[in-house]
Amino acid sequence: MKKITTLIIAITLTLTSCGSDKKEAVDNTPAIPVKVSGKSINDTNPYVSASGKIESENSANLSTRMMGYVTKVNVKVGQNVKAGQQLVSINNTDLQAKKAQVDASITQATAAFNNAKKDYERFTNLFAQQSASQKELDDMTSRYEMAKAGLEAAKQMRNEVVAQFKYSNITAPFSGTVTNTFIKEGDMANPGMPLVSIEGSGKMQVTAMVSESDISAITNGMPVTINIKSLNKEVTGKVIEVSLSAKNTGGQYLVKINLDKTDKSILSGMFVNVQFPIEKTQTATNRRTVLVPESALVRNGQLTGVYTVGSGNVAILRWLRIGKTYGNQVEVLSGLAADEQFILSADGKLYNGAKIKLVN
Repeated sequence: MKKITTLIIAITLTLTSCGSDKKEAVDNTPAIPVKVSGKSINDTNPYVSASGKIESENSANLSTRMMGYVTKVNVKVGQNVKAGQQLVSINNTDLQAKKAQVDASITQATAAFNNAKKDYERFTNLFAQQSASQKELDDMTSRYEMAKAGLEAAKQMRNEVVAQFKYSNITAPFSGTVTNTFIKEGDMANPGMPLVSIEGSGKMQVTAMVSESDISAITNGMPVTINIKSLNKEVTGKVIEVSLSAKNTGGQYLVKINLDKTDKSILSGMFVNVQFPIEKTQTATNRRTVLVPESALVRNGQLTGVYTVGSGNVAILRWLRIGKTYGNQVEVLSGLAADEQFILSADGKLYNGAKIKLVN
């Protein structure tokens, strides 16, 4: 019995030793250096604020109504253009052939009209002298009217062809800057397909999304303060448009704001924060908008998440429900608290439960 007890104690000590060795191996795993961010909110002040982005007051995606090969792209991204300047040329050989046919038909119709007119005038004089019958005058009148209609139809056909030539030479509808080109020489242009995008060089405006609890207090003409985060600059503006429906904007209301002053440093697409001179209600104050950089997100199929910092400095993967995208940041609707740290970048491959080391 004593031998059996001794054997059990020996086995227990061996297993305990193995378990300790295994735990020590886990503890020796090197920590992954990571950079973390604290809260990312846009409403730390007692007034209503909303995220938005800057865009040009005039912008357009230019397309064509005809099908053909692109023969030349006359502009590049970032190039300044003037109203009426040619941007894209599309092969119009078939239009030129059609125009030649129409010109020939106009020549033929003109000759027929001139002959019919002369006959009509002659028979009108003969009828006045009682040298032609009413039937002959009616026939000449009908022939003249048909020739006149034929000439007019040929001219309208030429107008149609000339109008189609405008769609083979895409021009700038207003002065501005080319922001994108969607085709290159040799590509096939199709009706409705965007070819070039252009933004006006005039006024800039801000498009912001406001929650339903705050939209009722925002009115046209309201002065606002706009913080351009990338430039660390504040500018002023006025509300020019307030949407009354959130059906197609994810439950938030669209508000457009004109900037009072702009300069060359303010570019279209910049992310901004708009502060409205309205005190928040208690409910609105307790709700904060969390924004996470796109680069910090983890995507797995239809799921989107972010790594947070767990107790003991370990990485915890948190799945999120995301909303609108503002520049390079994404709104988090649920899954991450406003004051909760998340990992921005890591010097190594992260996984759920990985040991991490915070670095500046």
